[in-house]
Amino acid sequence: MNERLNVKDLITVGIFSVILIVLIFIFGMLGYIPILMLTLPILAALICGIPYMLFLTRVNKFGMVTLMGLILGIVMFLSGHTWVPILVFTLCAFVADCILKMGNYSSLKNSIISHGVFILGIMGNMLPFFILRDYYMSSMKASMGAGYVNTIAPFLTNETLIVLCILTVICGMISAYIGKIVLKKHFEKAGIA
Repeated sequence: MNERLNVKDLITVGIFSVILIVLIFIFGMLGYIPILMLTLPILAALICGIPYMLFLTRVNKFGMVTLMGLILGIVMFLSGHTWVPILVFTLCAFVADCILKMGNYSSLKNSIISHGVFILGIMGNMLPFFILRDYYMSSMKASMGAGYVNTIAPFLTNETLIVLCILTVICGMISAYIGKIVLKKHFEKAGIA
């Protein structure tokens, strides 16, 4: 088997990157509701499992998941986030790629774990709120209003960050497991997976 990525692999990565970007941005609009802003990584983990698992039916080379993470990070950066999502999404995707390779791209357990690790990359969007809290609070106050900031400010703690990371990974693995069931039930019958 050729280990180098070819044009077909790059097209696959591009298509599934667009699918994930659209899903993340649609559900990201819920962030305009203050308390839901904090749940966005968990929502992303829950909604991305099915397309990620479908993507894995086409992945058999190292680097495809890493490239998708890099694309997602760059799109997050271009949409107004800091550079942090590029680094975090790419790093999480690389680890997910390694997990898939350890399972020879055929292990269900490794596929499920890889989605939990991959989707943790979405925390790159949230990290600046926790690390540079005061700067982002003043910035948010100017754009979203004092009421929005006053609602979420008490939750921007290190403990919340740790809980969000853990829940994102767990929800990502649950979503991937559900994605595998959906693939088996619907996509395999249709000849897509």
